[in-house]
Amino acid sequence: MGTSGWTYSYWRGDFYPKGLPQRAELTYNLEHFDTVELNGSFYSLQRPSSYRAWAEQAAAARDDAVFAVKGSRYVTHMKRLRDVRGALANFFASGVLALGAHTGPFLWQLPERHVFDADVLAAFFDLLPRTTGQAAALAAEHDDKISGDRVLLEPAADLPLRHALEPRHASFETAAAADLLRRHDIAAVIADTGGRFVRLDAVTSDFVYARLHGPEGLYDSGYSPEQLDDWARRFRAHRDAGLDVYAYFDNDGHCHAPYDAQALLERV
Repeated sequence: MGTSGWTYSYWRGDFYPKGLPQRAELTYNLEHFDTVELNGSFYSLQRPSSYRAWAEQAAAARDDAVFAVKGSRYVTHMKRLRDVRGALANFFASGVLALGAHTGPFLWQLPERHVFDADVLAAFFDLLPRTTGQAAALAAEHDDKISGDRVLLEPAADLPLRHALEPRHASFETAAAADLLRRHDIAAVIADTGGRFVRLDAVTSDFVYARLHGPEGLYDSGYSPEQLDDWARRFRAHRDAGLDVYAYFDNDGHCHAPYDAQALLERV
């Protein structure tokens, strides 16, 4: 359990104690939660030095802390998953491998208008590395958009990699889509968006990935005790079935996310 991101000015003096240095916020977050979703990687390629610093701060909080890493929007929103081998190479060369043992699942979020296309998705899934070794091999194909100290090609640890897909179009709410994700061992993200986007509940991998964006207003509505009880029951059932569960609160507005995450942790 954790939050989607951790750098929010309006959490300062609220969830983050008044006077806590901004550089200490990640460690403070992971002293309270098991994991955090790294979202900056969605907006732009980060640097190896940043990933190293995040890994060091995570280790300072807890040995088993992991980051979920959000995949580049250049891959998902601009290229629309087509002809993306080079873009994926750049993404995995940009420093992700520095996270080492703190590497969690990779999240690939699709835009709202992205319609289910089995061929496009299957080709994309086939490109995704399933180990850090495969990620390093793909990273070696990076182009000259990144170079020098902006490139990292050696994995810090030999690890398996997991991937989750968050579609938002209703065309994904089919057995065909679930079957495709299951064949490629991709987790279908359970996204609670208050009914705005599609809600998938099918289990398509050996782990469950949930993003709780808010039960009403997207990103800025909090969860009631009864709603948290319901999510706790769902996640306990998945855990008892032998599945790993990653759940992130993305209702960061009004500082709902960290408090809802704490309340859910208490319940599970």
